[in-house]
This record gives sequence, structure tokens and C-alpha cells, in this order.
Amino acid sequence: MLITGTFIDEISHDIPHQNWGESEWEQDFQHMKVAGIDTVIMIRSGYRKFITYPSKYLIQQKGCYNPPIDLVELFLSLADKYAMKFYFGLYDSGEYWDTGNMLAEVDVNKYIIDEVWQKYGHHPSFSGWYLSMEISRKTKGAIEAISSLGKQCKLVSNNLSTFISPWIDGKKAVLAASSSITKTESIGLIEHENEWNEIFDGIHKSVDAVAFQDGHIDYNELPDFFSINKKLADKYGMQCWTNAESFDRDMPIKFFPIKFEKLRLKLEAAAKAGYDKAITFEFAHFMSPQSSYIQAYHLYNRYLEYKEQITR
Repeated sequence: MLITGTFIDEISHDIPHQNWGESEWEQDFQHMKVAGIDTVIMIRSGYRKFITYPSKYLIQQKGCYNPPIDLVELFLSLADKYAMKFYFGLYDSGEYWDTGNMLAEVDVNKYIIDEVWQKYGHHPSFSGWYLSMEISRKTKGAIEAISSLGKQCKLVSNNLSTFISPWIDGKKAVLAASSSITKTESIGLIEHENEWNEIFDGIHKSVDAVAFQDGHIDYNELPDFFSINKKLADKYGMQCWTNAESFDRDMPIKFFPIKFEKLRLKLEAAAKAGYDKAITFEFAHFMSPQSSYIQAYHLYNRYLEYKEQITR
């Protein structure tokens, strides 16, 4: 399985901002094209007061800062030029992370969805929506919020695709700010299956694909969890993608590009489970030849070698 999609994390919530302008972003789209990427996903259109486009609603109603460049327009224009699909990530107000209640995200995003589609829906590369509220388990208001926002996205855009990227509550599911890299308690296979069966039952009519993050469980656990994810996705008629994290969760310095051997293990596990697509978080920081991390350039080279081997 090869990576054919990547998130774009321009807000850079917990990784360093690279201060790229238009020329650097265009160069990165060219690198992504060489790597075989056909899908780019803006992971979120804003986080708290920092936003990626000049949203009248967010600036006036939420006091967000007016960005110096319209990144949504830039990314869509580049996606048009390089024949890629673009997925728009919804706004994250931060209230869910503060309160644990996801329903607050519905109230703000119902305006964002309409505003964005009116402003950017004409771009041929605008191919879908990323519902950016991340969950790992049954969370207060999550089913209602995801279902409601997915439905609205589809209604305004003539049924364009929607997807989510949750995480598995494994032993590596620790906060980025934590000094630890593992925790003592983690979810078991039966509990994971039961909880996600209930979640999928509530969201499958408005969510087309699920891309579980693959970095929160150990490598020997991948086959069992991946098998459950695929079985549940098939049951509810959803596509099963993998979010193959290209950064390493196994060391206390957060976060560096992953060792290629680990990335390969994860991609091979997804292929064995019959997954439909592999995306990554994320190319620009952890796989790009122009990343601020020199290790990313080497990961890019190793990945291209791997790609050449399996596509001969």
C-alpha cells in the first residue's frame, strides 16, 4: 500500500511552523506529485483564533485574527494546477478540548460550511470535507456532532465525500505535552469493536470514510485492530483508510520524522487488512525534501525507493 493522500497542517498546533510562502508550497505540491499523492486535506481551517482564510464570520463573531494570506485559495489553486483532490477541514474552536463536549463545534461550523462553499466551491479540486473533530472513543455529543456536520457538508455541496480520522485509545495515546510516551491503561479489542460499532451506526449515513490514526498502538497490535476497523467499515458501507503517521511516537522528543522501517510496517499491515487508501500526517513536516527536519528528506528518499520497488 502506498500513501496517496496527506494532511496539510498549516495551523501547526503542536509542531513547528515552517513559515512557507506561495513558492515553497508550490514546490511541496511538486514533491507530493512525484511521491504519488493525489489528495491533500487541510486538517483544520482554524484553531481558536488562528485561521487559514479571511472568514468574515470567524473574524467578526469569534475575534479571530485576519490571516496575511488566504491559504484555502492557495491550496485549492495548487490542487487545481496539479490535478489533486482537496478536502476542506472544518474549524476547531478549542471548546471541545476544554469542556469535553463536542456539540459546541456544530454551532460554529454550520456557518463555516456555508461560507466556505459559497466562497470556494467553484474550484474543480474541491472534492470533499474533513470533519476535524478527533475522537478515540464514545465522547459526549460526538455522534450527534459528526452526523450533523457531515449531513450539512453533503447537503450544501451536492453530496461531496466526507471523512473522519479518529485515534485508537492505545498505550501510546498520551498528550503531546506529556513527558511520557506510553500510559498504563489502554483499550482492548472487544471494547474497541463495541464502541466503534455504536459510533459507526450513528454516523455512517453522513460519513463516507474513516481513517484511523495508526500511531497509538504497538506494531504487533496493528493486524488485530486493523482487521476490526475494516470489518466495521464494511458492515456500515464506509471506506476504510489508514492515517499512516509519518512521525515517531516512540521517543520523548515530540515529534520527529519516523524511521522508515516503522512506516513500512504500518503500510504493510494496512495492505494486509484490505484497506482502501493510505493518507499520512503529514508530508510537509515529516516527508518533504524541504522540511525543517533534515530526516524528512531522507525519509522521502527511502519512501521513493520503496515505491519504485513495489510498482515495478
